Amino acid sequence: MATDAGADGADPTYDPMKDPERKPKRSNDPGWKYGYWLIPGGRDIVVCNLCGKRTSGGIKRHKEHLAATGGDTTGCPRASTEIRREMGEYLEKNRRNKGLLDDDDDAVVEVDAATREPTQASFTRQSSGTAAKKNKKAFAVKMSSKSVSVKSIMSMLRKKPEDIVDERRSGCSQSTMESSTKTAEERHYVNMQWALFFYECGIPFNVASSRQFQVAIEASCQYGSGYKPPSPHELSEPLLRDCVKETKLLRKNHEEAWKQYGCTLMSDGWSDRRGRHLINFLVNSPEGTYFLESVDASSECQDARMIADLLEKRIEDVGKENVVQVVTDNGANYKAAGKLLMERIPTLYWSPCACHCLDLMLEDIGKLKEFKKPIARGRRVTTFIYRHGRILSLMRKATGGMDLVRSAATRFATSFLSLKSLVKHKQALRSLFTSQAWTGNKLAKTQAGLNVQDIILSAEWWHAVEDCLRASAPLLIVLRLADGDEVPAMPEIAALMKYAKERINQGFPQQNKQPLLKKIMSIVDKRWENQMDHPLYGAALFLNPGKFFSIVKSGDDALVGELRSCFNDVLAKMVLDVNIRNKIDQQAVLYQARRGAFSNVMAIENVEKRNPLDWWHSYGGRAIELQRFAKRIIHTKKRNRLQHQRLNDNVFVSYNRKNMDRFQKRREKMGDKSYDPLVIEDFDWGNEWVDPTVPPPQGARGCPDDISWDLVDEVVGATSSLQGRNYPRTTTMGRGPSTKQHSSIPNGENDDSDFVHDDDDLTDDDDDPTSADQEGGDDTNATMDEFDDGY
Repeated sequence: MATDAGADGADPTYDPMKDPERKPKRSNDPGWKYGYWLIPGGRDIVVCNLCGKRTSGGIKRHKEHLAATGGDTTGCPRASTEIRREMGEYLEKNRRNKGLLDDDDDAVVEVDAATREPTQASFTRQSSGTAAKKNKKAFAVKMSSKSVSVKSIMSMLRKKPEDIVDERRSGCSQSTMESSTKTAEERHYVNMQWALFFYECGIPFNVASSRQFQVAIEASCQYGSGYKPPSPHELSEPLLRDCVKETKLLRKNHEEAWKQYGCTLMSDGWSDRRGRHLINFLVNSPEGTYFLESVDASSECQDARMIADLLEKRIEDVGKENVVQVVTDNGANYKAAGKLLMERIPTLYWSPCACHCLDLMLEDIGKLKEFKKPIARGRRVTTFIYRHGRILSLMRKATGGMDLVRSAATRFATSFLSLKSLVKHKQALRSLFTSQAWTGNKLAKTQAGLNVQDIILSAEWWHAVEDCLRASAPLLIVLRLADGDEVPAMPEIAALMKYAKERINQGFPQQNKQPLLKKIMSIVDKRWENQMDHPLYGAALFLNPGKFFSIVKSGDDALVGELRSCFNDVLAKMVLDVNIRNKIDQQAVLYQARRGAFSNVMAIENVEKRNPLDWWHSYGGRAIELQRFAKRIIHTKKRNRLQHQRLNDNVFVSYNRKNMDRFQKRREKMGDKSYDPLVIEDFDWGNEWVDPTVPPPQGARGCPDDISWDLVDEVVGATSSLQGRNYPRTTTMGRGPSTKQHSSIPNGENDDSDFVHDDDDLTDDDDDPTSADQEGGDDTNATMDEFDDGY
């Protein structure tokens, strides 16, 4: 071979196998490890390094020679089994369908390297019968490849089901030509089949608004007629495994956010209906909340060491360098586990759940004597209305189709939000219970009906409800933010708690309300200081430019100093590298004084316009160490409450996909203040404010302008009746003449207990349906501005 290569008079030691000019420069084809071009640049003839055979047809024919798989080529006698296997697997992996072939295309040129020159060639042609069979087979392959290409073109032109649904949900889609040709009767037939499916299987109606439900329908339509749905076995075994694999792909985006911003590990223990104690583990970051897994801890002792071991294992899974803090329940065993965990990992913080703390505040406030009875009476009003269809219809007509009960994520938030709804529709309710439609109804003559009427017409009760809202509305704002996702909660929650305390104090300026105010503030301070007085919150507030510089501007030097001290404590604990820690400390001085990079005009202008993460992204680049530290401190923190391997997989897929859909919905509604993360969007009928049998878990219309509702209260004797006093009634509200004095509810301190209804055997279907007072009413329901939190 050397003589062949050196025929032009070159060095006799020249080895063509090592000549880079005889091989492609950037090819990863394994065939070039065992061959080279006979003539540099001549791609047609390749010489085998092992046997010296020259093969015409390029590198592919050479690989067939090495693999001994080509029907028209001779296998290399010196190729080992490993080489043949390697070439065979590569050829199989990169096989392509060939088109229609003619005789000349099937010709293979083989030249003996030892006896023949490059220009000499002998052609080995197939027999006519073999060629005919080959052409017939190639024609079939060509026809099948046509259908494949047509399908690929259609798939390229057609949008994915996910994209179509996203466009439709964003309001930017238009009807397809195929759907436009369908008649209303055809669509109604399809809708009927889906409706029957929902009714027959007892599927909640809100499933129809699920993004994945719409994607599944669109994918089925694109598949076409004849689609066979999955079997129960496929859903429970192979498809579930595939969905777990696909859902795990979501973790990659989360892991990038964990490295950049840090993350919060959250745990939530709960018991299912079978009495098993399950613990959910989730990770939160600006990318969203990711469900790790659910652990059945029923057989374990729920002590601090066991919980700490479980948390530490998940921290190692996420990465110790990524986890900034651990958030758990406020139970004693979780508190002890948190302290034990901080001893094991010095850079880690443990903190209780802020939402749980705020919910406990609302619970304690609702138990105050001044608020316990008004809340119970408000629940009595709503349950009475929702138990009777005619009254419920009249109420919705009076309120413009609105419901009184607002189901929230927690029981106590539901109570206060429902009270706020009652205040919003106060005038409509007063008009309803003074209308002819009510007075002519049988229910107006029952003890329960009289009691509800007295509650609605009692000015004293409305004043008590308003006091209850003054105490709870600021805390609901904090709870709403703590339970949200888009705005970083940690840097906001400390500032909002300070603001909430100020609003509560402003809501009770009267001297006679000071004892009540003292009780409320005692509850708030005790809960917050005992559980949430955390340096991490102070550091987050220090690094929140929109709130921190407002505090500086107000001249509160004591609070500024306290926040800087919290920042110093967190810095010393979380950053162990002395050099980096000193750099962050120096850059924090510039940040606090608005010097250097932080003196930029745009940085100052956008302090209150951008959320903290965006602000640090935009203006903290020249203080990169402080910027990285700030992003880890102020990342979004939140905790959600949510059998066994199959159930765990089911929860894993369901939770993460629902969370992804929830974040997408939030981003679709950015800037829309109608979205409230605290309020459950779909109405919950299993609610103690709607159904009294549900046990608790652990300027009016039709009234002249010169008649006030206080006067109506005085005339009717509603408040005095609620107080249980035997005052004579001066009017019977259309009940007919009566000489009996009565009190519509039992007298005593247990007035807040559920009232025993005496109207169970009554129906209101045979009453006069006319309601002149409900027609043509104005929409001037007064909502007090002090209760308006922007939602």
